[in-house]
Amino acid sequence: MGSILFQNVDKVFGPASSGVKALDNINLEIAEKEFVAIVGPSGCGKTTCLRMVAGFEAPSAGVISVSGKRVTEPGPDRAVVFQQFALFPWKTVRENIELGLRNKNLPAGERNTLVESALKLMNLETHADAFPHQLSGGMQQRVAIARAYVLDPDVLLMDEPFGALDAQTRVVMQEELVRLARVNPRTVLFITHAVEEAVYLADRVAIMTRRPGRIKEILDVRSIRQAENWDRFQKIEDVMDLESFVHLRTHIWKSLREEKGSQSI
Repeated sequence: MGSILFQNVDKVFGPASSGVKALDNINLEIAEKEFVAIVGPSGCGKTTCLRMVAGFEAPSAGVISVSGKRVTEPGPDRAVVFQQFALFPWKTVRENIELGLRNKNLPAGERNTLVESALKLMNLETHADAFPHQLSGGMQQRVAIARAYVLDPDVLLMDEPFGALDAQTRVVMQEELVRLARVNPRTVLFITHAVEEAVYLADRVAIMTRRPGRIKEILDVRSIRQAENWDRFQKIEDVMDLESFVHLRTHIWKSLREEKGSQSI
């Protein structure tokens, strides 16, 4: 399981009569093991959507469900990867990854097996005993992703996870996430400002309006990717040169520009 469903979701910050309406009538369904990216102008409520799925915020109206169960609080079926790595600096890579498993009270042997699998999944075996300050930004984010994957969540929530990385490292991590999506697929809700990133990573891209945020349009990227076999390319720059990729990117940019007004994207 691992589907996500928004049903007529509104979000108002502050009193209902005088508060700020952040989201208006959001309806979105994300299937099990589907990767959906949300893009939109700054302040349109992208991160608020993710925080409500995580259980950190409650809708003002409507219902959010994960695997058919209404979300009322955080739960082990959902893992969140933030822009800031949020690693414990006094713990090694191995210990940071293991922390959530300790909270689940798993036996030591089972924890070790799962941690070793996560280290291998993210190519971190040779850095298992390093501390966060000894790692690059990209490596730290690998640890954060491994920490999420090791919990075996149904849903992975990623809020601008590569936003703090330099351009070259960001590309490497995008390619790494595509690899993960193929070998260990999860239901992913991915928030980003980067249009190219959304097109490269996602099965579908949801475009939001300016505040109050609404779903303006949803683009099906997966059917195009499969029809043209984008996966035959190992490098993102090769995919970005494809006419179909350029068309999708341009379409999203035009749609966002219509919403931009005086705001920044």
